Amino acid sequence: MPDSSIDTKASAHDAEIDARNEAILIYVDGRIVPKAEAVVSVYDSGFLLGDGVWEGMRLYNGKWAFLDDHLDRLFEAAKAIDLDIGLDRAAVKGALEDTRVANGMTENAHARLMVTRGRKTKPFQHPHLSQSGPTVVIILEHSKPVAAVRNRGITLATVPQVRGLPMSQDPKLNSHSKLNCVLAAVQAEKAGADEGLMLDPHGFVNTTNSCNFFIVRKGEVWTSTGDYCMNGITRQKTIDVCRSAGIPVFERNFSLVETYGAEEAFLTGTFGAQTPVLSIDGRRVGEGALPGPVTARIQGLYRDLVARSTA
Repeated sequence: MPDSSIDTKASAHDAEIDARNEAILIYVDGRIVPKAEAVVSVYDSGFLLGDGVWEGMRLYNGKWAFLDDHLDRLFEAAKAIDLDIGLDRAAVKGALEDTRVANGMTENAHARLMVTRGRKTKPFQHPHLSQSGPTVVIILEHSKPVAAVRNRGITLATVPQVRGLPMSQDPKLNSHSKLNCVLAAVQAEKAGADEGLMLDPHGFVNTTNSCNFFIVRKGEVWTSTGDYCMNGITRQKTIDVCRSAGIPVFERNFSLVETYGAEEAFLTGTFGAQTPVLSIDGRRVGEGALPGPVTARIQGLYRDLVARSTA
């Protein structure tokens, strides 16, 4: 059972409430419109079937962090599902910049760029029914992580949903089809935790329902092999800064037993960078204050990397 003394009403994507988000302008298929007018058809393939791909990007100092990495992943995913975005890389960058300028945002902002196969002629599955071209939407919100969540840490519960084999639905695809992860989040909530810790098909610790997952054992940083998890941009940058700083980091299989014995654990994602984990299946991670010393060092190294990349 989870530790009942821990307040678990949080998530790794909790942002401070910002009234300005009611007046944001949203990009919809080449037009930038008020939030109330940002609508797509009920026949859209994304709404009907979850048929699409997306990227989340973060704004620092008026620039998108690691933008080329995100666009690489977007275009690779679109090609994998045979989806023509209808825009080249320069046009996607232009749309992001136009949306940013229209909203006057420079810092603490988060973009969700979504591309679906477009409006269908009938509400059925086959892709040939999507005959109107892709739907492209960019939602850009004022989005500052809640400091209290980062200070308290995220609680996790292991869930029965797994990140599966690539021949069913490749977990590396940032697709709109997220029901497996939604159910994992539901299971975690029912268990009294913030997010679900998902295993791979072989029972090794893999990822959470929304973020990549790392542990620290005896000064070493471990994360999954990457075979069954999202190929996270922040995940890779975290590995990179560890290697550059001489912090031992390993992509490997590890079990729940090894996870329970970790001195530190943290999640990685574009929104929260590195978010400490407080407990897993009711077992408190480590003994000290959060973030732990290794996590705190990595957070600093990552901040430095972001600053250099957006200077």
